[in-house]
Amino acid sequence: MKVRSNKIIDVFKYYSNELDGLYENKEIKDLLHLIFEEYAGLSRTDIILNTELKVNESELLKIHFAVKDLKKFKPVQYIFGKTNFLGLDFIVNPDVLIPRPETEELVSLIVNDYKDNKEEINILDIGTGSGCIAICLKKNIPFSKVYAIDDFPETLKTAKINAENNKVDIKFICLDILDKQLWKNLPQFDIIVSNPPYIRESEKKLMNKNVLDYERKEFLFVSDNNPLIFYEAISDFATEHLKKNGMLYFEINENSGASVVKMLEAKRFGNILLLKDIRGKNRIVKSEIKIF
Repeated sequence: MKVRSNKIIDVFKYYSNELDGLYENKEIKDLLHLIFEEYAGLSRTDIILNTELKVNESELLKIHFAVKDLKKFKPVQYIFGKTNFLGLDFIVNPDVLIPRPETEELVSLIVNDYKDNKEEINILDIGTGSGCIAICLKKNIPFSKVYAIDDFPETLKTAKINAENNKVDIKFICLDILDKQLWKNLPQFDIIVSNPPYIRESEKKLMNKNVLDYERKEFLFVSDNNPLIFYEAISDFATEHLKKNGMLYFEINENSGASVVKMLEAKRFGNILLLKDIRGKNRIVKSEIKIF
């Protein structure tokens, strides 16, 4: 390390220069503020107002190695081994995707729809990953019994730890939703929600290195030849496993809204809504099962 002073102002400036050209200026500041808070307990206000404060050698070493990882484009959530999602802390590692803000919007929509619920309901989260959707729904929807499935045992291991840390009871099941033979093992549900892989292989060139180099491809990408493979399977599953007036919620690729709506219409779902996220992108589809 070549930092000549342990003063915050000098350390911050040094590592800003180290990251210069790798990230946008605002992102550099945001990342360093997160790192200083995590490893030195210094808030953004502390750094701005108390320029004479110093970091100790242990804190400086942690900051140094965090910046070293940032130079390799490792996501800061993986550097910390955790992230915050709707006010709750979640362990994240390469066995789970890093939860995104658009997924917070999906969960908030469901919570808003059911916050006044007074009856017991069954909820299923398909492809649970870190468990962030299932856990937040269980925390915020009264009288809910929440199930969460994933195809990867190591992923479910992390999700279970997150459930324990957040003090909620989730029934986790290792199951591949594409295997229709396994559907019979699952009960009926009032709500089915999924944020499945939806990025087309051809869209890889648009992705940042911090995603491509660190997050597992099987959690992200689908073939261009069959981009709706998970939506098709989950919708078919929902026709068999949603109760009367049951609701199906999807997070989607911003470019797949019309296709997902058309698919749901063909499968005779009703009250289909294509909703935009805070950035104005088509990101959520909500629909209701029709019982004939």
